Amino acid sequence: MSEQTLPEFDIAWPTLGYLQADWMAWHLPIPDGFRKGQPFVLSDWQLWCTANHGRVRPNTPWRPEDPIKNQAFEYRRSLVVGPQKYGKSPWGAGMTSLMALGPDLFAGWAEEPGEVYDCARYGCSCGFVYEYEVGEPMGMPWPTPLIQLMATSEDQVNNTWRPLQRMILRGPLSERVRVGEKFMRIGDEGVIEKVTSAESSRLGNPTTGFLQDETGVYTKTNGLIATAQTMRRGTSGMGGRGVELTNTWDPAEESTARATYESRAKDIFRFYREPPKNLSYRNKRDRRKIHAYVYFGAAHVDLDSIEAEAFELLEQDPAQAERFYGNKLVRGMGTWLPDGLWEGAYAKPAALVA
Repeated sequence: MSEQTLPEFDIAWPTLGYLQADWMAWHLPIPDGFRKGQPFVLSDWQLWCTANHGRVRPNTPWRPEDPIKNQAFEYRRSLVVGPQKYGKSPWGAGMTSLMALGPDLFAGWAEEPGEVYDCARYGCSCGFVYEYEVGEPMGMPWPTPLIQLMATSEDQVNNTWRPLQRMILRGPLSERVRVGEKFMRIGDEGVIEKVTSAESSRLGNPTTGFLQDETGVYTKTNGLIATAQTMRRGTSGMGGRGVELTNTWDPAEESTARATYESRAKDIFRFYREPPKNLSYRNKRDRRKIHAYVYFGAAHVDLDSIEAEAFELLEQDPAQAERFYGNKLVRGMGTWLPDGLWEGAYAKPAALVA
């Protein structure tokens, strides 16, 4: 296939990302809006994050009898930080579908022309066939997937669950998945389930993948830091991986997102387009530049609409406006830290470096 080019990003390493992007476009329709029903084609930033999450370690051996799972990949999990309406939830729904039914595992290297990923081999009659380039890593699905979607509340988890329902019901995956309000059954053994803070009894199960939504509000106070850690342990025990999605967090609070971002672990992919520090969000001209920067790669976003909402929110809660729309790490109203103190103390993980 022809390589897709990204204005700021250069994908120059082995990845399942191209296969996965094509798989999503074939199987998943856009869930709503004027383009409802059209193929879910990843935007620039979504493809970049997919390619990094699917990045394969170059010397990974293929063991058909005992495939290498999460250790075949450069990254054990991914953190995606983005402003409101950036497309995080649809991408999260797509990644959940991929973890549950698509080529989420490493399956060796293409050694000769004509090698393909064929959905029919895995019980799907949709007709999808992807031809590998020689030397490209190959993928395969989990035989018995168990995927969990987690958020603080029912409303929050539904931000991803509802587009996931529509994508599956309106596409070819509907033949393989029984869609419910709490569970989705994949054949006789696979499951996708949603979990909230009130339903933590299902945590600790041998999950093969997870999606944790809005981890910037998982705190010690609400108990979700420990809950998120329990989910990660259940997944790591199976050799699985996961994704965190969030708006920027309040740097005056301890949160899962903050801990992930600050972690010294090198096998976490972090995507966070921090706006230039020399621009002031209170200045209209600078704010426009900030919005153009942080919404890069999201052509569906109307920056005039974002400006209107941000301007109004600035009058009521400036910190929320800067976090939700400016993608800035800003302390919430009523906290005691001076402006800029915490942000200036942050280490700089390589969020956009290959």
